[in-house]
Amino acid sequence: MNKELVILVNEQDEQIGLMEKIEAHEKALLHRAFSVFIFNNKNELMLQQRALHKYHSPGLWTNTCCSHQREGETNLQAGKRRLQEEMGFKTDLKETTSFIYKAPFDNGLTEHEYDHILVGAYEDEPVINTDEVADWKWMPLEDVKKDIKNQPELYTEWFKIIFDKFYKHLKT
Repeated sequence: MNKELVILVNEQDEQIGLMEKIEAHEKALLHRAFSVFIFNNKNELMLQQRALHKYHSPGLWTNTCCSHQREGETNLQAGKRRLQEEMGFKTDLKETTSFIYKAPFDNGLTEHEYDHILVGAYEDEPVINTDEVADWKWMPLEDVKKDIKNQPELYTEWFKIIFDKFYKHLKT
């Protein structure tokens, strides 16, 4: 089985190396990532609940999908690939903004990512990959914002950061 590599970057998002994903998270090294947000025509966001066996943030609700770019892959290519792998569908995506965040987890790992926010539209139900996703739902954007405020423990750290700092980039 091939080990998954992440793209190490500097604070200008310039590639400075490659490293096995788990090692980058153990060492809290900055690496490239993306977060996909899919909306329907009612301006509802498709949320996913992370699979219960994930090595961090298991069972928490988050954006439609997220992952890491592979070497030589654009942000949009990576987003489309992972959307198909996790949620079972394809749609056009657009880049909106990017940011750096650092979030330590109870298991000793740390997410330190240069995260690119990608947005798209879709109207049907996904065909989820149960190795990656426990559940999914459509939720109005305003309801998501309120629920994060009232029950932050139900959501991933990066998702809360995006809603806090980049909400305007999500509104369609």
